[in-house]
Amino acid sequence: MSKPMALDALNTIDKETPALTLADKALQAIQTSIIKGELAPGSKINEQMLAQRYGISRGPTREALLTLERRRLIVRVPHVGARVAQLSIDELNDLYRLRSVLEGMACELAAQHITPTALMQLQRLMDSQEKALAQGDTYFQQDGDVDFHYRIIRASGSRHLQETLIGNLYHLLRMYRYQCTSEARPTKAIAEHRCIVEAIADGDGELASLLMRRHIEQGRRNTEKRLKALQEE
Repeated sequence: MSKPMALDALNTIDKETPALTLADKALQAIQTSIIKGELAPGSKINEQMLAQRYGISRGPTREALLTLERRRLIVRVPHVGARVAQLSIDELNDLYRLRSVLEGMACELAAQHITPTALMQLQRLMDSQEKALAQGDTYFQQDGDVDFHYRIIRASGSRHLQETLIGNLYHLLRMYRYQCTSEARPTKAIAEHRCIVEAIADGDGELASLLMRRHIEQGRRNTEKRLKALQEE
């Protein structure tokens, strides 16, 4: 990415969220580059180069890199330095196992605590995804699908679940999803989403949890298959 393109990305972020600090804007821009693979997995982190790329000082860049290290998108290798996290089959499976348990719990709580407004927004999201799918548009499969899960986690009313999943786990998960998810499964995935929402609307937390765990397991299998293919290439 050239410097002007990087600055454009920062300016776009600035227009959408003017209250962000310079370090916050650097964090979002670098994080997006890692998730999308623009900063290649395993590549060495050069603080000075990133500061120049995004047109900011090294202080905010260093602060952003420390946050990304806490989110496990950057790892420090002894005698080597900081590198972009590499995609791993073992980590993928560990990540999805933890996600399955926590999101199953989120579904149970959402079935008990979801507000009428939150339920209506979740149903509208489903309607928009199904409409997009019918029109042959799968744009939602990356960010929109994650948004579906975000909404359920928020609807759970559990601050600790939100901090664990949205604040930490999902950043690494998005990297795997973005780089390893194919477009072969949207119809089935959207149908699974609809069934989960219906169970939550009925107040059946046990069923919603079971359906979510099955949904995540299917996603794990597909992502693992795609990652293995990428590694073989």
